[in-house]
Amino acid sequence: MANTYAAKTVCILGMHRSGTSCLAGCLEERGLFLGDVINFAKFNRRGNKENPEIMQINNDLLKLNGGTWDNPPEEMRWSDELRARRDAHIASLASRPIWGFKDPRTVFTLPFWQEAVPDMHYVATFRHPFAVVRSLQRRGPNLLPVIAPIDLWMKYNLRLLQHITAHDIPLVSFDWPADVYNKAVDYIADTFGVSTEGLTEAPFYEQSLRTSDEDEGMTQSMEPEVRMVYEALLERAMPVTDFV
Repeated sequence: MANTYAAKTVCILGMHRSGTSCLAGCLEERGLFLGDVINFAKFNRRGNKENPEIMQINNDLLKLNGGTWDNPPEEMRWSDELRARRDAHIASLASRPIWGFKDPRTVFTLPFWQEAVPDMHYVATFRHPFAVVRSLQRRGPNLLPVIAPIDLWMKYNLRLLQHITAHDIPLVSFDWPADVYNKAVDYIADTFGVSTEGLTEAPFYEQSLRTSDEDEGMTQSMEPEVRMVYEALLERAMPVTDFV
């Protein structure tokens, strides 16, 4: 039987290199409690904002189903041992009125977390496919994903679209200008009931967090199936005109 918890839980969804770290960091500075997260990483100057325990649980869940972050399985089953670890972690946050977590693997492991928190709140992010591909490639040949980066983008974002449709999830673009992006995050934070007061003069988001140049190569032609998914994401994104 699924466990339920009094705390409001926010799940941040999106593919690797698509702004999930930035979105998590921006919500954290606006008052969303993330707990013990990674605040510095080689390819995330301000940290990937992932909780190591949640990341390990997700990795173990993917492994149980014959997959990895860069070759995710289509179906998901889980063990009592993973369920117990998940529930213990969530229970450790029971004293918090609201907390959130971010791990791109959750795009595929979400049903596992929903079992414990069926009334989860969500926000999602996406990024131009070529920007994601270049960001993955910048990490060097030894860290390239198992499957082609553009195919990985498709797998993650097709699944993300399913979640967005099923749960009417607000969606932001990591490619938006800084002022638009920050206003969208202000709006999202307000809907979650976290304060936007007391923000620093140097906010978490800055242009340099986008580690590949969005303009370079963006005009190259997309395969029709990639364009279809990207245009579906653009269509589902929050209206930019609300934040300009």
